[in-house]
Amino acid sequence: MQTFTMVLEEIWTSLFMWFFYALIPCLLTGSSKSPASASQVAGITDEVAILPAPQNLSVLSTNMKHLLMWSPVIAPGETVYYSVEYQGEYESLYTSHIWIPSSWCSLTEGPECDVTDDITATVPYNLRVRATLGSQTSAWSILKHPFNRNSTILTRPGMEITKDGFHLVIELEDLGPQFEFLVAYWRREPGAEEHVKMVRSGGIPVHLETMEPGAAYCVKAQTFVKAIGRYSAFSQTECVEVQGEAIPLVLALFAFVGFMLILVVVPLFVWKMGRLLQYSCCPVVVLPDTLKITNSPQKLISCRREEVDACATAVMSPEELLRAWIS
Repeated sequence: MQTFTMVLEEIWTSLFMWFFYALIPCLLTGSSKSPASASQVAGITDEVAILPAPQNLSVLSTNMKHLLMWSPVIAPGETVYYSVEYQGEYESLYTSHIWIPSSWCSLTEGPECDVTDDITATVPYNLRVRATLGSQTSAWSILKHPFNRNSTILTRPGMEITKDGFHLVIELEDLGPQFEFLVAYWRREPGAEEHVKMVRSGGIPVHLETMEPGAAYCVKAQTFVKAIGRYSAFSQTECVEVQGEAIPLVLALFAFVGFMLILVVVPLFVWKMGRLLQYSCCPVVVLPDTLKITNSPQKLISCRREEVDACATAVMSPEELLRAWIS
């Protein structure tokens, strides 16, 4: 019995010692981890104090003008600045670690950035923004879905229809060099044919058609952006009417008479001037009959055989010849 009791005591002693030795490393490990946990908590506290990143990124794109917007970071009494970077399709696929700073948004104050000059191709673009306050810098916030400029909203173009005399003139809103305009116009009457004209740029008056007096003409237009291959909706139709009568009969008569005078006077003037030039440059000299020589000079020097036995031939000067012919 005593032997059995002694065996039990030894067993309990062994178990106690084994448990004690097994518990010592756990206690040492727990005590060594306590300072590290404190430092981690302090680090977490510091991270909470770091500037928060901008939220709610979105792109508002209208008529090929692209504006990146976000919710501002609130720092009472302080000015928060923002920086914007982007990635094109090539950077996204092959150099994902490279981001390009925006042309106009490096440390900007407002919670928006015009990235129109950065979006130069019709491909998906990644955009990101971060906040800066003094020496503090937030993490980057990335636009949830890549932006492609072919999703821009094309509005109806503004236009002004005027009449310059009997000319129908249109002036379209200037939306930038990427915009062309498809203009449709027609005479307001049943069965009238619709004409279409492509206007390459806005901001300048363009002549459409010469109108007839008393008739009304209607015009509508839409924008076209070749870079994205899209048209806007047509604008509201505007019509103008030419007030006034036809050209007065007297005015038409004067115009006809003037035209006929031109047809008669101009040829006559040309003919007269030709005659004057002819007489001035190449005059025609007409000798009087008394100066005309009808016989040959040899006959004027004939000698009578009964008076002169022998004739001597002599050379006469022109003056002597003329004097002899007159006598």
